[in-house]
Amino acid sequence: MEQRAWETHWHLHPGVRSGDQLTLGERAADRMRNPMGSWPFVFAFFAIMILWAIVNSVFYLGGAHGKHGFDPYPYILLNLFLSMLAGVQAAALLIAAKRADAISSEIAMHTETNTEDLKRLVTENTTLTEAVKKNTDLLEDLHRHVLALSSNAGD
Repeated sequence: MEQRAWETHWHLHPGVRSGDQLTLGERAADRMRNPMGSWPFVFAFFAIMILWAIVNSVFYLGGAHGKHGFDPYPYILLNLFLSMLAGVQAAALLIAAKRADAISSEIAMHTETNTEDLKRLVTENTTLTEAVKKNTDLLEDLHRHVLALSSNAGD
């Protein structure tokens, strides 16, 4: 499976909620963040700006809409759209950043839980090992049992 540069795989992490576990807003933030923070988005944005300038200049030079084109220089309508886009994009980036923080927090909590479980298991293992060391009779019985099993396996 080919991976695009802007795709992430955090949703595969066992400690991160995904799919139906997410709210509508969280799913929207995930879908918006990945393509919006990518090179294809940036190149498409520049292409649209260049296309706007070229088409408007052709209309201006061709006189299809008088001597002004459909958006007279200095592209007032384009400036209005870019200003609106900047306002919406700032809010969208904050929403995406909040979602990224939530993902990081879920991964950290999962890691902390696993670390605590591992510490508990190591402590239990250490306690059992010390108990075996203290009881040499049990250790000798264990060695005999292991030897008996390995000799039976070789038959």
